[in-house]
Amino acid sequence: MRMPSALSLKLCVLGLLLLPCLAGGTAAASRIKDVASFEGVRDNMLVGYGLVVGLNGTGDSLRNAAFTEASLVAMLERLGVSTRGNKLNTKNVAAVMVTATLPPFARQGTRIDATVSALGDAKSLLGGTLLVTPLVGADGEIYAVAQGALVVGGFEASGAAESVTKGVPTVARVPAGAIVEREVDFALADMRELRLALHNPDFTTARRLAEVVNEHLGADIARVTDSATVLLTLPDSYRARTASLLAELEQLPVEPDQPARIVINEGAGIIVMGENVRISKVAVAQGNLTVRVTEAPQVSQPQPFSQGSTAEVPRTNVAVDEQKGRKMAIMGGGVTLDQLVDGLNALGVGPRDMINIIQAIRAAGALQAEIEVM
Repeated sequence: MRMPSALSLKLCVLGLLLLPCLAGGTAAASRIKDVASFEGVRDNMLVGYGLVVGLNGTGDSLRNAAFTEASLVAMLERLGVSTRGNKLNTKNVAAVMVTATLPPFARQGTRIDATVSALGDAKSLLGGTLLVTPLVGADGEIYAVAQGALVVGGFEASGAAESVTKGVPTVARVPAGAIVEREVDFALADMRELRLALHNPDFTTARRLAEVVNEHLGADIARVTDSATVLLTLPDSYRARTASLLAELEQLPVEPDQPARIVINEGAGIIVMGENVRISKVAVAQGNLTVRVTEAPQVSQPQPFSQGSTAEVPRTNVAVDEQKGRKMAIMGGGVTLDQLVDGLNALGVGPRDMINIIQAIRAAGALQAEIEVM
């Protein structure tokens, strides 16, 4: 008897938990803020190059990382220390890339988190301190400056014959280590029109969103421009209170629609099926012919004083499993997601065999859904 794998058991348990929800036939309503975002209210990516000092011999090897040595020499010269012509041989310094996300409406003096990643051959950033690092945006302007002690989630320990590494010790964070120096101008109060951008473009969801907004405000101010955008014309009563209007709208419930789609990750044996997946009437059979050959040689020992020699006698066992217990199952037209899962589970198939069956059903033209292979 073949025991089910741990992945199969997890997927079956997940299916049992999800099927009662799917059987209800309707999707749960989500807030507008969870399915769409207001155009212009967005984050901005920042990046910078800096140096981390104070490492306990786990920094860059200056002979292998020439950029680290050049950066160290330039930094010391700015501080009035001349090292030109001298060979530096420290391993307590590492060149790093510093990244951060500038949130919308961030004001000068606001502190944000920064992420530090080793650029050279440093083994660990544990115990290091990031020196002053300007962070620039896509336009090349400096929007923040980062500095501070690093917090590393991993570590590395090694000896002469063994080493242990937990997590990624060459990536660290500086909590609240970057200070905003430049603001991104965005006059929200002066806007007369706003656009809602859907995270998952869909005409049905966009229409439902516009209807919810118009019903809440009692006016026809929202209209669908395309599958990903809903245009809002601000009413006169909210001209000076745009932020208050956005706070009201983002809490409104809307039921998002979704296409019939099956996402398959063959490498991990994962299948995710949307609620609207349907299958026409089709017959499915699944079975594998398994031939198992095992060798168990035995040693033949001669009798005492028989002048014989020890010999190895082969022993071969051959077993054939034709999966005769597997039968063909017929799935009626308009099969729903939960019925499809129940039918495939009744055949006793695992996740990887289920992937092949779904692809075969689609090849037969009986699957009304889009398949996306990751």
